[in-house]
Amino acid sequence: MADMFNEYFSSVFTKENLNNIPKADNSLVNGKNCSLENIVINQGRIAKALGTLKINKAAGVDELNSSFLKGCANGIMTPLELIFKKSIDTGEIPSDWKQANVSVIFKKGSKKEPGNYRPVSLTCHLGKILEKIIKEDMVKYLEGNKLLFESQHGFRNKKSCLTNLLEFTKYVSDRIDEGKPVDVVYLDFQKAFDKVPHERLIIKLEALGIGGNVIKWIREWLRGRTQRVIINGEESKWIRVTSGVPQGSVLGPVLFLVFINDLDSNIVSKILKFADDAKIAQAVHNVAGRNMLREDLSNLYKWSEDWQMIFNIEKCKIMHIGNKNNSFDNYALGGKILEQVNEENDLGVIINDKFKVGKQCAKVSKKANQVLGLIYRTFTCKSKKIVTQLYKSLVRPHLDYCSPVWRPHLQKDINMLEKVQRRATRMVEGYRGLDYFSRLKGMKLTTLETRRLRADLLEVFKIVNGLEGLSEEYFFEKRHVNGGACGTRRNSHSFFKKRFRLDAAKYSFSNRVVKEWNGLPNRVIQAESINAFKGKLDDYMKHVRGLK
Repeated sequence: MADMFNEYFSSVFTKENLNNIPKADNSLVNGKNCSLENIVINQGRIAKALGTLKINKAAGVDELNSSFLKGCANGIMTPLELIFKKSIDTGEIPSDWKQANVSVIFKKGSKKEPGNYRPVSLTCHLGKILEKIIKEDMVKYLEGNKLLFESQHGFRNKKSCLTNLLEFTKYVSDRIDEGKPVDVVYLDFQKAFDKVPHERLIIKLEALGIGGNVIKWIREWLRGRTQRVIINGEESKWIRVTSGVPQGSVLGPVLFLVFINDLDSNIVSKILKFADDAKIAQAVHNVAGRNMLREDLSNLYKWSEDWQMIFNIEKCKIMHIGNKNNSFDNYALGGKILEQVNEENDLGVIINDKFKVGKQCAKVSKKANQVLGLIYRTFTCKSKKIVTQLYKSLVRPHLDYCSPVWRPHLQKDINMLEKVQRRATRMVEGYRGLDYFSRLKGMKLTTLETRRLRADLLEVFKIVNGLEGLSEEYFFEKRHVNGGACGTRRNSHSFFKKRFRLDAAKYSFSNRVVKEWNGLPNRVIQAESINAFKGKLDDYMKHVRGLK
């Protein structure tokens, strides 16, 4: 089995065409006079990186686990500093650091198909410590000089699945409220992390101003890698890794973001990415919009051919959103017509062609009820402490995930979700005869609707204070009086509530939250930190608003 998996994982590697390498776009660094050519190594940075290691993490081929390294940190600090400096200066890397023990993680589908498993590389912790230091400088350089497109929400500070989906739903809901139907294309790459061609990656790094000792070290880190699969203690033979960035490494995600960064080039439609998951959306109320989307698909396919990052066209989908959408089907990628779907699981949230949230509510309710059933059957003791901890850690996260994106407004959906928590509170010994709100008070919980309102307001606070990678101007319009900010007695940072025709926009995050946000007093919205805001908001909602 181990050999079979390793042979499959190696079969997806890219055989890079070195005779026809395209020129990388260096326009992002033009005029900025920026570069990253060296890494400063000192014991302070090594100690910081060592401190971030989690206890009892599996060892790489050197068999040194994280607990051992943390335990002898003081004794190895000086030799590590010498080794790391020498490695950066010369570009030489110990062979152990370029070897990986691969664990296979099942994704979905048939367990008999090796393609349904993800290879996760377990590399040496000593190499990861140096990777952490290099990654820190690379991220600081790329983000500080704005060299990554804002469309990328994966592996970035202040960006997440939530920010990706909020930006997407805002774009779509605004368009369909204007009477402009939207076509969305969901893109899927074939084994993206394993297929990154190394020489093309190096060219893109150099185009962004990364050179000197840094590019020399990265080039050597990518070259000559080997891996083996280990299953239940049985090892496969070693095999050469000829492409890709290791899944499970520290530096790999940043290198992948650099490689896929210029996917946006020559794209006019709205494009959003989360690592290798990408989607483009375009208003198609006229022929020009449809032709624009077709042209963008053509440019995307050319990019994939030039950079040898091939789309899995069978898994690329087209969705037609909006009541007046004519469902223009003739969208193709590489000459193949894309499959049309009515709904898609987008980063864990169901998006459908009616742009309604009912199916998402049903999905999370079903999953949460399944976990509740498992808890009920597994645990004999159902004390308040045990049930509360299990509910908060295993059940409620399903009900909370990205709730600002899909918070329902129909009472039937609200009741469907609340029913899950009602069931959970009845499981506590001695609580079955109490009413719902008494059970909530005893377990120190709030209703799920109140919790979703709180999540909405927390997200607004993050956006307003620059704690989230989203633009305040994109989501909200400040209320102005005589050219200045409105100086209401309650809220000095209030927003203008717009009028919309359709429920999709009327109850979208950026509109439904305006009234609640404007009602908050200055002492709450002017909190100095997110934790302070949470405390003041909870106090206001409990004692002033009386929300349960």
